[in-house]
Amino acid sequence: MRKFLTLISAAGLLIAGLCASTAQAAIVVGGKNFTEQLLMAQMTTDLLKAKGYDVEKKDGMGSNVLRQAQVNGQVDVYWEYTGTSLVTYNHISKRMSAKQTYETVKKLDAKKGLVWLNPSKANDTYALVMRKPEADKLGIHTISQLAKAINGGKHLTFACNAEFYARPDGLRPMEKAYGFRFPLSDIKRMDSGLTYQALKEKQVDVALAFATDGRIPAFHFVVLKDDKEYFPNYALAPVVRADTLKKHPKLKELLNGLSAKLDDDVMAKLNAEVEVNKETVEKVAHDFLKSQGMI
Repeated sequence: MRKFLTLISAAGLLIAGLCASTAQAAIVVGGKNFTEQLLMAQMTTDLLKAKGYDVEKKDGMGSNVLRQAQVNGQVDVYWEYTGTSLVTYNHISKRMSAKQTYETVKKLDAKKGLVWLNPSKANDTYALVMRKPEADKLGIHTISQLAKAINGGKHLTFACNAEFYARPDGLRPMEKAYGFRFPLSDIKRMDSGLTYQALKEKQVDVALAFATDGRIPAFHFVVLKDDKEYFPNYALAPVVRADTLKKHPKLKELLNGLSAKLDDDVMAKLNAEVEVNKETVEKVAHDFLKSQGMI
């Protein structure tokens, strides 16, 4: 009887071991808790599943929690922004070009067992936006032209969130870099999501935005060119654990292929499908991959 029980126990342990092995074999795809990240997590999941991989998706996470989960081996791959890794995770405030930013985070994160694959052309950095008719009428298409207009006595109200207003690389340093200053009475602080609506409804003349937000094309805003390259580069790129890439080397080609399909316009349109047209993340991700012949 004891032998029989021992055999049962051994069988149970074997089954448990197999289950654990299967669970460990799944590639865990992570994502943060906003639309663009949910889309990238879903696209990555759909793409890898279509190529025969066993995938588990864990999205909707906070930025720092997700990063730590990847460093700890709980997440295998997710899409990160070069500027976020540079400033938030590696605590570097020095101004760098897009290429320098990428090369720096690639080198620093390699020490943590993380591999940065090819960056996309989608740069989800801060941006200043205006309604197109007003921008065209005033001849303002760059931040330098905005500065010139304000220095010339033009009153243009500006909507931004409290963080950008106060942060050490935010509004005041930007104004200093461009040589102008919004009068205090012309600055309207509000939640990030409200800046778009305030601009659309003509409550303000200029608004802070994120460059790949879907509401920019949906509301026919124009992004003022950051002609002095003040804002850091936040290129979107796939980041994979080195040990995961060693086990699954074909991930590099697949994820680089998806990265090559993405730029500011593409991401803004995809984001708009969810945020403005109220399509599901699952549908938008699937339709995009299918339209690109990737699944």
